[in-house]
Amino acid sequence: MSRGTVAVYIRVSTEEQAKEGYSLSAQQKILEEFCSYSDYEIYKIYIDDGFSGRNTRRPAYREMMADIEHWDSILVLKMDRIHRNTRNFLEMMDVLQKKGKNFKSKSEKLDTTTAMGNFVMRLIQSIAQLESEQIGERTFDGMHQKAMMLTEGDGSEKNMDKRTMGFTPPFGYRLEDGKLVDDFDEQYVVDLIFDLYYHGETMDSICYSLNRQGLLTRKNNPWTKYNLRNILHNPVYAGYMRWNDILIKHDATPVVTPEMFNSIQEHMAKNTRDPAKRKVCYVPVDDDVEMPSEEDRKSSE
Repeated sequence: MSRGTVAVYIRVSTEEQAKEGYSLSAQQKILEEFCSYSDYEIYKIYIDDGFSGRNTRRPAYREMMADIEHWDSILVLKMDRIHRNTRNFLEMMDVLQKKGKNFKSKSEKLDTTTAMGNFVMRLIQSIAQLESEQIGERTFDGMHQKAMMLTEGDGSEKNMDKRTMGFTPPFGYRLEDGKLVDDFDEQYVVDLIFDLYYHGETMDSICYSLNRQGLLTRKNNPWTKYNLRNILHNPVYAGYMRWNDILIKHDATPVVTPEMFNSIQEHMAKNTRDPAKRKVCYVPVDDDVEMPSEEDRKSSE
């Protein structure tokens, strides 16, 4: 006889992908076996692949909570799979209690129907949040140190050892061995965007022109003012990667000169209605950023 219907929730974040025991398949197998010998009926298995537990912006989690009328309990392998933020966890527990639902963790084996079970669960959740915040602090400190190292040393050292800060390569560039390299097909589109805007075209007209010609984004989506604005604001096209307001000169080919980039930033700031967003972020113009000639571009394509 079934002891109730459970919503099995499985999550792994990008930073946890390589850690033993955190894989989605491992979690699923353990929980399916647990349900089998514990006589729980699985309503559905909800999987968030590559999502942090520090917020609720997870598609499978939201779907599970929307399905709350269809199951009796949430089942996870460990408590930190469901939330790594105490407030979000307590808000979820509030919803579950109002709906007469339960929360089950295989590893912690806690009974949320008792006062002691609830107290211990909240204590464990607070520890999970502390651990998450400490990981975030260590990651930030490590990234800051890396950014500072990339801005130091002589030119030859930087050219030999330059690596990105771990971000997805922006439109116009690719990653090879951790270094930013040119994608000339995409850079042709980026060059058009900067040139058209510099000579007075509006963002709407640039989007319309690019989409009409079939010059779409990397994912073959149409251009919008939002992704166009991201292109025009990104200093990578003037020769610099940006991390937390630190500019790091990269070794790939710039698309525009620092002077042109700065001029566009000033123009965009003047056209911004919100005064709080009128701050202009310049790139250095006294650094030697070499621009490719038209002949160099054609020979590289």
